[in-house]
Amino acid sequence: MNHQIESEVRSYCRSYTTVFERAAGAHMYSLQGAEYLDFLSGCGALNYGHNNPVLQDALLGYIQSGGIAMSMDMHTRSKSQFIDAFDSLILRPREMNYRLQFTGPTGANAVEAAIKLARKITGRTNVIAFTNGFHGCTLGALALTGNSHHRAASASLLSQVSRFPYDGYLGAGTDTCELLQKMLEDPSSGCDKPAAIILETVQGEGGLNHASAPWIRKLATVAKRNDILVIIDDIQAGCGRSGTFFSFEHMGIEPDMITMAKALSGFGLPMSMVLIKPELDHWLPGEHNGTFRGNNFAFVTARVALEHYWADDTFAQRLNSKIEMLHSELSTLAHRYGFHTKGRGFMQGIDLRDGALAEAVRARCFAAGLIIETCGPKGEVLKLLPPLTISEADMLDGIGRIEAALQATLSQPILANA
Repeated sequence: MNHQIESEVRSYCRSYTTVFERAAGAHMYSLQGAEYLDFLSGCGALNYGHNNPVLQDALLGYIQSGGIAMSMDMHTRSKSQFIDAFDSLILRPREMNYRLQFTGPTGANAVEAAIKLARKITGRTNVIAFTNGFHGCTLGALALTGNSHHRAASASLLSQVSRFPYDGYLGAGTDTCELLQKMLEDPSSGCDKPAAIILETVQGEGGLNHASAPWIRKLATVAKRNDILVIIDDIQAGCGRSGTFFSFEHMGIEPDMITMAKALSGFGLPMSMVLIKPELDHWLPGEHNGTFRGNNFAFVTARVALEHYWADDTFAQRLNSKIEMLHSELSTLAHRYGFHTKGRGFMQGIDLRDGALAEAVRARCFAAGLIIETCGPKGEVLKLLPPLTISEADMLDGIGRIEAALQATLSQPILANA
């Protein structure tokens, strides 16, 4: 196929050169019919697998009935049904009280809205973000992102952000929350009092670093003491990816805002939103909008996903059993070759300490029919994002392919001595 007129900005297709035609569950199929096991899941957008039949049937029925496709922010039955389901199945059982703002279709749109609102509420412009954080590639979200590769093209426009070390960044002996508090209380520190602190509890693109519950609680205390809003970016770690619907559940915090996208629609359809504490909903009508904030197809599949998977604890219990298995198998594999695991929930990986080694293993995995990616500042972490619905047999099969690729790659003298 001729891809010469597609922009040089294309990325994933350079690593995964096969032309794909169809997909089901945890599997993708090429034009030639070759089968691939998918441990990428649309970067976490497909938590319930490709073409999940429950969601697919609901969507097809809605389309065939002539249901509204795009409505901006007008009232529709599908939007109302999603709001009711999210409130009754997600918020109320967790004793959470938030308003739902539907933004443009991407996670970066949700981040932009949250930052804009925080600045409006506080009258301050500075925002605190963390080392190895990733929040999107539009200018506001990009200013919060740590990765120099993504920031380079717009470096001169990225400002009004103070970057602080994430939990563990300076080693186990350094409490980075204390550093933050010290700089906030010192008028000569050079850190302007921020409107908000934004963070991922698990840094998906930054290397699967995950913050401890005590650190998260201390950070929230520092924020409250200094009248700073806390925004949790749950775009990748949310919707069950961490083992619970929200990644911060049981951590003892109540974020002022929560950004969500990726797996929110359940089907890979574009959808994002910001959860806002009611007392912070200072928006004026139309003050922040976007044409495609009313994707009704996404409302349909998002609602059905909530009703099918989150109406009780059955799915979460099964998921956590698989998470335990994943952690056990991955830890055994990593330790066998002198490496260690990173991450939490169903976003775990192996730190191979070398980007070239990790890329070579990833390439061998793909040649063996396994789609998997790398992450971290130097691409040194092999990252697993299988669908939450994956069978135990497929999960073990994928881990077996990783071991075979790792063993074959380490047997090459150049890489083995890197």
